[in-house]
Amino acid sequence: MAHDVVADALNMLRNAKKARREVVRIKIISNLLIEVLKIMKQKGAVKKYKIDPKDKSLEVTLGSFNECRAVKPRFSCNKLQIERYKRRYLPSRNLGTVIISTNKGLMTHEEAEEEKTGGSLIAYFY
Repeated sequence: MAHDVVADALNMLRNAKKARREVVRIKIISNLLIEVLKIMKQKGAVKKYKIDPKDKSLEVTLGSFNECRAVKPRFSCNKLQIERYKRRYLPSRNLGTVIISTNKGLMTHEEAEEEKTGGSLIAYFY
């Protein structure tokens, strides 16, 4: 049975935030997880992350967020359905980010709407 690395890592981040920890060590990494963390860093949900190639692990310093979760199952949406999933997962219009995997790489819902492209929903945070 395969593990969902992104979902496990986001659960670890959320649990560490609730426990008021500053730094989280994630033992299993993937390229998709690193791209998700890049977007979270751009938005301020993660302050920094450091990849340790010896242990194949990540050390993540938490920023400001209330919730971060993976979307399961990974719904696919076209450019017209993005609004529907924003309403479903985010608490208000101008708060939070949905991460979408498109054929042009991972991007936020704002970038996907701007480029008029759809894709597969990966995660959300606010």
